[in-house]
This record gives sequence, structure tokens and C-alpha cells, in this order.
Amino acid sequence: MSSSTAEVWSAIALGARAESPLWAGALRADDDRVEKPVFSPLGEERFALSVETIYEGYLAHYGRPRLFAPADRDTALLLGDYLYAQGLVHLAATGSVEAVAEMAELISLCAHLRAEDKPGDAEAWASTVAGLGDGGSQDPSAVALALAAHRALVG
Repeated sequence: MSSSTAEVWSAIALGARAESPLWAGALRADDDRVEKPVFSPLGEERFALSVETIYEGYLAHYGRPRLFAPADRDTALLLGDYLYAQGLVHLAATGSVEAVAEMAELISLCAHLRAEDKPGDAEAWASTVAGLGDGGSQDPSAVALALAAHRALVG
């Protein structure tokens, strides 16, 4: 894991810990965390913290979060909302209004797909992240790895 990747996980955990005792209590033990990026490798490095924070929120809503183990479903939903908002704040700090709009649209699309029990959320994540800013990786093997990792986390 690169130091910048390690910094992403640290920033997410430290931010949650500082924000609320509830989020601090939901953090997994260090040795129980899965600090592996899923979609951020497809995009520009400057968006990594934003993408992984928002994706962790998605996982709190619909899958198995990598850094958190919320005590119950209500806490998971609130945590997911917090992570969505925090990720969008990080994204806004990059100065890309377009990226904020695209990720907000992705959050909305995924909620719709999940509510309707329709497929396509993984592909939407890959496409959106790869298209942020000046564009990222469209490498088929990188996309395939991201899609497989996503499916393992959402089941």
C-alpha cells in the first residue's frame, strides 16, 4: 500500500473519530480493517480520499464497510449519510464543482438502483470515478479488479 493510500484510510478514520463518539465507536479495530481501495485507483489521485469516503458511505448503506462495524442498521444508515457528506466536502475542497455534481448524481443513481433492486451500480461507480476531472483509468484489467472487489463487499 502506498503512503498516499495509507493516508486516505487514516484521514477517514481520524475524521470520523473527531466528528462523533458514535462514529469513533463504530470504527473497526486496526487489525480488522480492510484498507484496500476499490474504485479510487480508476481515478485521479487527488480524488482518492473523496471517492473512498463516499464509497465507504455506500458500503455502510448497502454492503460491508471496510473501516466501520456499526452496531445496528440505524447507525449504519446514519454513518453512511455522514460519510457521503464528508466525502462531498473533501471533493469540494479539490475545487472541482463538476466532480461534486457527478458524485452526487452517482449517490442518487445508486440509491435508485438499490431501491428498485436493479443491477448496474458497480459499473456506474467505475464509469463515474474514471471520468472525474481529466479522467482516470479505463484499463479493462483495473476496471475488472474494481468490479470484483465491489461485488465481494456488497454480496
